[in-house]
Amino acid sequence: MNDGRRFAFGANWTRFLTGLDEGRICQAEQSLLDMLKVKDLRGKRFLDIGCGSGLFSLAARRLGATVHSFDYDLQAVACTNELKRQYFPDDLHWIVEQGSVLDTAYVSGLDRFDVVYCWGVLHHTGHMMEAFANVIPSVTDQGQLFISIYNDQGLTSKYWYRVKRAYNKNLVARIFLIAIHAPVLFGLRWLARAITGRLSLERGMSLWHDMIDWLGGYPFEVAKPEAVLRFFGGRGYGLEAQKTCGGRMGCNEFVFRRKT
Repeated sequence: MNDGRRFAFGANWTRFLTGLDEGRICQAEQSLLDMLKVKDLRGKRFLDIGCGSGLFSLAARRLGATVHSFDYDLQAVACTNELKRQYFPDDLHWIVEQGSVLDTAYVSGLDRFDVVYCWGVLHHTGHMMEAFANVIPSVTDQGQLFISIYNDQGLTSKYWYRVKRAYNKNLVARIFLIAIHAPVLFGLRWLARAITGRLSLERGMSLWHDMIDWLGGYPFEVAKPEAVLRFFGGRGYGLEAQKTCGGRMGCNEFVFRRKT
């Protein structure tokens, strides 16, 4: 699936960090606590697979976890290192590395972690099922796995697959696709949130950067919730929490606990 037209995820995250503030960091922290159903992460070892901007690595560290962050994208690694420099300089309890979840040798060389966090990442590898399998060894017995995966919308997902491929071809395609999709993906969404008083996005995210990530995020794969549940349930994981997007565009979220 990955034909070389990979989206510059790290570049988008670099721009996102220019607007990062305390409010967004607190929202990220709360989203972790809510889904993991804990009061803090003190004493926990936290693995952030595909750390992106580094926001959730920072959130986990502030909540008391020992953190290991890695990403395939060097600009994303730089983003995470910058957050570490700003908030936890010279901290021995937060490691940031370049690495790929598809690199079996790298992943198998990691320790095991109480919480493995991988939000919106595995469906961008180009080999989603292989990536699913590779996260399993990193979770401790009774540890938690928190992942999110794009919802399979059938024909609609096929449309977005074509949009994402086209977006990454050249600058002209990007400008055109932003122009025709922004009125709905950004404009109407902003208006609806403004009317209902919800301009602050869940998880501390940004409407504009979310839209760019959505339009350009390639490689792109999807899965129905039952397919994700079947895969991990058949490998010794019990579901603890689930948040679906109701059949719409977006990610379904899952928190599993490793039973064996």
